[in-house]
Amino acid sequence: MPELIDAFARKFYYLRLSVTDVCNFRCTYCLPDGYRPDGNTNKSFLSLDEIRRVTRAFAELGTEKVRLTGGEPSLRRDFREIIAAVRSHAQISTLAVTTNGYRLARDIAGWREAGLTALNVSVDSLDPRQFRLITGQDKFRQVMAGIDAAFAAGFSKVKVNTVLMRNVNDIHLDDFLAWIKTRPIQLRFIELMETGDGADLFRTRHVSGETLRRRLEPMGWELQPRGRSDGPALVFRHPDYQGEIGLIMPYAKDFCASCNRLRVSAVGNLHLCLFGEDGIPLRDLLGDDQGLAMLKERITGGLRLKKQTHFLHDGNTGGTRNLSFIGG
Repeated sequence: MPELIDAFARKFYYLRLSVTDVCNFRCTYCLPDGYRPDGNTNKSFLSLDEIRRVTRAFAELGTEKVRLTGGEPSLRRDFREIIAAVRSHAQISTLAVTTNGYRLARDIAGWREAGLTALNVSVDSLDPRQFRLITGQDKFRQVMAGIDAAFAAGFSKVKVNTVLMRNVNDIHLDDFLAWIKTRPIQLRFIELMETGDGADLFRTRHVSGETLRRRLEPMGWELQPRGRSDGPALVFRHPDYQGEIGLIMPYAKDFCASCNRLRVSAVGNLHLCLFGEDGIPLRDLLGDDQGLAMLKERITGGLRLKKQTHFLHDGNTGGTRNLSFIGG
């Protein structure tokens, strides 16, 4: 099996594929003013056949895991068909989705039947009022019901993403720990990242994940080994808890040294980093199956341009205006 390897000997087994940049939430750290089309329409996004072709190329280059992202990916009417198309490639053993969860209760059983193997749900607060203030939507109970539905549908674990914000949710660690004590939830605290549109919020709300680590380790939480197709989280377990804690800390030293993931945007551009620029176009090679060899060559050739680090420490956010831009 050929492999995707960059100039720094990092191997890439994980693709994050955005299928839309539309989202129906207005999260303060991502789309505080709501979704703005910026010239895109539903017809602008990769078609089902294009998704099948691009994921085939990555599968043949050694990709083992695909995560479907947005925007909110479940807004695609053909989302179940997208799941089935990606899972049609035998080399892809893990197919995950990151969702705001508002359609989970209705659709999760069907997604699992179509081939979904893993689930991430965004929940930034366990207080319904604060949840509404952060997301702009009064959907907390609906999302919680969706997580319950995922367990009922047969998922043995659900990952929950929580963007860590100073004096918003970092002060409620005890409530989060109580929530996962009897639930097989991997609760992943993600450091707030600076984007082109979010500089003011970053200065006000950013807090390092190390502050949580310093609280967790004395309580008996132990760091776990990382698999080659795992995401960037440092995962901690405790013998008294069914759940786990994950910390995603892009400002930590050497964060990029373990990078194993690439991104393709909803309009078919290959992004070598979340904080990259405009990306490398792939869509002109997705029109039919005859372009597969050239598509793989462009992906592998583009990978040689991947930089050693994201340079966030230097205040460089690249072309990333907000975290919905390429499926953050």
